[in-house]
Amino acid sequence: MEEEMDDAMIQKKPKFWPIYVLLLIIALGTSAFAIYELSLLSNIENTIRYIVMGVLGLIDLILILRVRRILHPKKKKVKKIKKHRFILFFMILYSIFCGVIGGAIYYVYGEISGLNKEYVVYTSKLIVPKDSKVEKPSEMLDMKIAILEDEESIEGYKIPMDMVKEQKLEDENELVPYGDFTSMVVDLYAGDVDACFVPGGYVELFSTMDEYKNIESDTKVILKKSEKLKKANTSKIEMASAGKDIREPFTILLMGIDSTDEVLSKNAVANGDTLILITFNPKTLNATMLSIPRDSYVPIACWSDRAENKITHAAAYGNDCMIQTIQNYFDVNIDYYAKINFKGMVKLVNALGGVEIDVEKELCTDDSNRMQEICVQPGKQILDGEHALVYARNRKQLADGDFGRNYHQQVIIKAMADKIKDIDDVGTFMNILNTISNSMDTNLTTKQILSFYNVAKDIMRKSLSTKEASLVNIDRLYLQGSGQMIYDERARMVLWDYVPNKSSKKDVIQAMKENLELADHKPIKEFHFSINQPYEKEVIGYGPYNNTGTYTLIPDFTGDTQSTASASCQKYNIRCTFKGTGGTVVSQSEPAGKRVDKLNGALELTLSQNSESTKKKVPVEEEEEEEKEDEDDETNTSNSEATLPENTERQTETDDEENE
Repeated sequence: MEEEMDDAMIQKKPKFWPIYVLLLIIALGTSAFAIYELSLLSNIENTIRYIVMGVLGLIDLILILRVRRILHPKKKKVKKIKKHRFILFFMILYSIFCGVIGGAIYYVYGEISGLNKEYVVYTSKLIVPKDSKVEKPSEMLDMKIAILEDEESIEGYKIPMDMVKEQKLEDENELVPYGDFTSMVVDLYAGDVDACFVPGGYVELFSTMDEYKNIESDTKVILKKSEKLKKANTSKIEMASAGKDIREPFTILLMGIDSTDEVLSKNAVANGDTLILITFNPKTLNATMLSIPRDSYVPIACWSDRAENKITHAAAYGNDCMIQTIQNYFDVNIDYYAKINFKGMVKLVNALGGVEIDVEKELCTDDSNRMQEICVQPGKQILDGEHALVYARNRKQLADGDFGRNYHQQVIIKAMADKIKDIDDVGTFMNILNTISNSMDTNLTTKQILSFYNVAKDIMRKSLSTKEASLVNIDRLYLQGSGQMIYDERARMVLWDYVPNKSSKKDVIQAMKENLELADHKPIKEFHFSINQPYEKEVIGYGPYNNTGTYTLIPDFTGDTQSTASASCQKYNIRCTFKGTGGTVVSQSEPAGKRVDKLNGALELTLSQNSESTKKKVPVEEEEEEEKEDEDDETNTSNSEATLPENTERQTETDDEENE
């Protein structure tokens, strides 16, 4: 009897057995959570990860066996109750440890995943002139409404067509298709159309042009529609490099967005203010960095005729258009892009504790909220986020304008890259991660971003030899060119454009391809060094070059005599015809500043009927020659033609004179 009672006591479950079960479930759950999160960190310390995951799995198995033994003891005496308490205490600590590990990875992984915004908000607006009597779509009747003809455009066609159907605008009005936004806005101002569909960021897009700097007050929005769409469904480039190995050389395009929004979730490419093309070779830890001037005159990839225009105008048509334009022009594939708004840059610099910059002169501009002016004083100093933005953003106070701003932006990027190596606490790291997650958008996958860990580890290992060592060797590239006042066919006005130098472009492309291992390296055959002069690293693409290619442009012939105009036609290789019986040129069939190679046929110059009334002063010799020509004109037809060979080649000018 006594023996049966002992057996019953030994086999009896502990009094608080539900606590054992609950803690075991919690421990196994947090362990599984930690193991799963660890498994997501692919290619990061694989050996250590696998060991940790294996140890956690082994501990789980031991805990299961120990608790099972406690709940179902065998027919022998349990040694001590303290053993049970130790298991309870261990399961609590184990659950906390696994929860912290899993939670930290969950947070970091989530923030990194947030860098690649899955959805983007696209917005279209229907605008009319401010003095229009129309206040809402239902009041539109017998009106011409401009719409982009590209059926693939989200903000120019797809969303507008949804608005047309919803408001039944096509029933009582006429939709007029356009090839670009600029032409439709020009026609809106001219009164040729009554309304037009434009992107949500149309103010930022057009306000940089003097004629439309007040476009926000010149127009009013009578209809607006936004749609949240998956980027992968709206862009061809989003998944193009998803499978690329980050350990191979790659290119990335950085786009700065002049936005006051805290979170970059809108399709904010239309107001892109910064374009920096970077190539990086993880094997050599060498990078090239090229700031592309926003006024660079290049073929726009998404336009049907691929016409040359300011590269910044490609931004209005989305990421694909901008990236394809740059790819075509520089003959390199852009694997990735990253957009960051200026507000995010301010927070990022602050999270890093500021950056050290040697400011050459006083610079002033608006703060990130565009509420007040902030100035940076000259001298070497630590700049916080707002002052770093002034340094990176200002161009009007710099002698070389946009080029000086591009250089400043590169300086900021280098300073931030070097500051990252000094991060030594978790709080700073988390703050930085949160900042870039909100303020940045990229097409890099989470797996690719995580792969940068190994690259960063190599950089850190090689930079430990000296505190001042740069993280990577960065070669600065410079796209040299010349400014020209070229007639814009779409804006129908003469605009200042930056025409890149062909030789500079060739050297820049060669440097990028060498770094990407797509071209053989060309060694420097001569190297000059003087102990009396500090060594300055070569800026590839800066020259000097003997010549630069600019376009031959149609001059302004108004006020010229027929003989003077004929001489100019011959000088610029333009085929001209004259309409009239003498006097001076009062009009021309094509505007001054238009490219000669864009002429379709001859240029017709109209002469005045009364030479004395409109003629401008000319030398005596020319007046005598005119009188002789007027006599000859009486025997000729009223339409005489000066036939000259057409020439579509660019005019050559001295590079040094036109460079800046």
